Amino acid sequence: MESKLKLKLSYTQIIALGFFLTILVGGILLTLPISSRSGEFTPFLNSIFTATSATCVTGLVVFDTYTHWSIFGQIVIICLIQIGGIGFMTIITMFSIFLKRQIGLHERRLLMQSAGSMQLSGVVKLILRIVKGTILFEGLGAILLSIRFIPEMGFKVGIYNAVFHAISAFCNAGFDLMGRFKQFSSLTRYSDDIIVNITIMSLIVIGGIGFLVWSDIIKNKWHVRRYELHSKIVISASAILIFGAAVLFFLFETKNGVLVHSSMKESILASLFQAVTPRTAGFNTVDWASITQGTSIFTIVLMLIGGSPGSTAGGMKTTTLVVLVMSAVASSRHKNSITIFKRRLDNDTVKQASAVFTLYFIGFLIGSLLLCYFENLPAVSIMFEVSSAIGTVGSSMGITTTLCAASKCVIIALMYAGRVGALTLMLTLAAKKKCAPVERPAEKILIG
Repeated sequence: MESKLKLKLSYTQIIALGFFLTILVGGILLTLPISSRSGEFTPFLNSIFTATSATCVTGLVVFDTYTHWSIFGQIVIICLIQIGGIGFMTIITMFSIFLKRQIGLHERRLLMQSAGSMQLSGVVKLILRIVKGTILFEGLGAILLSIRFIPEMGFKVGIYNAVFHAISAFCNAGFDLMGRFKQFSSLTRYSDDIIVNITIMSLIVIGGIGFLVWSDIIKNKWHVRRYELHSKIVISASAILIFGAAVLFFLFETKNGVLVHSSMKESILASLFQAVTPRTAGFNTVDWASITQGTSIFTIVLMLIGGSPGSTAGGMKTTTLVVLVMSAVASSRHKNSITIFKRRLDNDTVKQASAVFTLYFIGFLIGSLLLCYFENLPAVSIMFEVSSAIGTVGSSMGITTTLCAASKCVIIALMYAGRVGALTLMLTLAAKKKCAPVERPAEKILIG
């Protein structure tokens, strides 16, 4: 039976099915009375919404995580975040290693695709590095956050909150327990706190650059010239997006926005934080509903771009953006090939980038139109919500709790597609293709 299932399902389909089953189990657990503080059943749609948001490391919520969910419910959520962040195949592999079970070729191929690796050899070692790195960074993050949380909340509660937020930040999820102070407030309480801001930002960036980049940095240390082309593109693009977005946020919001009355220290911290978090993390230290129109527009763009391939982040990915931009530059210069860091990209990579961009744009457009039909809300708020869902970000202008059942279903589909869809598409395109029996005549059309 198992062999027949393997033959019928491709590796990408197994990964997509794994995410679906994880969401379903999580949704059922969150529906139970033990998961809510009131001890009552939670409506299944809201439970599935929360489970999808957690597993797809998004962060959009219909309930405040602290005030609605019990300790059991919160533990279910953080487990879903961890599974969704590093991948369920990674979790399964670790169990196999602990049980001293041999990892077969089929499992290795699944791991390769789940972790975003480009080669089969060394994939188990990569998984072990991912697990060790995850434990290390989340542990360090929890220790640093506990310095601030323990004095405020007490030892046990402080440690628990530090661990929860460290996992949520590293996995780029954006779930928080700050409802104990004010519902749906995220990290606004710590807008001028250097320890909390730097720790959360660092975890988000480390989790969002991708496991392959980790491996490259560990292997080559500070010898940047030895880095793989993938790592060079990811690091360069991430740095440009973070600092570019920080400058834009500072300019827009200190002029007539949320930072008008803030100190220079708070303005710089807030600008950096809001430049990092829209690329799939979902935390915030300012009220998104109060930002300027200009900030809303470039934040939507950041949410659609997302993090990097093979990471805990979502979105269309930084590499997709770079390839498309360089493709446009090459086309404008009448060049037949794209060169980045003295390396030429193959045509398949450009096709994959175009396909992923098209997929995300269509998803964003359809999602926005559907929510405009179902809801009587400002278009900017709707586009912000949709880009947050498909980019698996979790930021919102405060409309998530007001959405009708149909809109929630749309957001659920977008979150799932954002976490699984683009990955599946890229892996499908990368798979071995059958040659067409007949090549049709070529003909030119006008573009632009």
